Amino acid sequence: MNMQNVGRQIEELRKNKGLTQSDLGERLGVSFQAVSKWERGETLPDTAMLVPLSEVLETTVDFILTGGKKALNYRGKIKVSDMIEGIKHLDKMGESLGRDNIIYRNAIKGINEGMNTDIEACFTDDYVLECFVAEAIIQNLKMGAYVDLTDVKKSFKHEHFRNIVIAWCQKCGIG
Repeated sequence: MNMQNVGRQIEELRKNKGLTQSDLGERLGVSFQAVSKWERGETLPDTAMLVPLSEVLETTVDFILTGGKKALNYRGKIKVSDMIEGIKHLDKMGESLGRDNIIYRNAIKGINEGMNTDIEACFTDDYVLECFVAEAIIQNLKMGAYVDLTDVKKSFKHEHFRNIVIAWCQKCGIG
């Protein structure tokens, strides 16, 4: 691990987020001088700081520590078709159990409250479905999953969501 590369990566990610060293330090509970030392490659963030740092910078720990190089150990590969199928299974659950069934209603209620949205809208609208698929992929990327960019490019009909997922892939060191 090259401390200067790690520092340059932290600096680049921080600037891309529009944060000053003071802003980043404040969010992490450290001084701007500590952030400055990281960015100059004089020191590395404490291990306890790596996960919060990656969350603030919206990337992965390994992407920071590799200096922005593609990470080698992803936590499993996902497919866009699997994400689509997973969301469509919610609709199938409603068909199988009945839309008024308490199990179905509570599952939908939990998703709607957790995401502040209406998941059932995606059952009849492909645009809304792709929005949920993009969100599902992004959440998996944040947890260390890998998705093939070719799969993303061919699977999304709507350029808007395709571009959002591709941008997140790049943040996570994919592509």
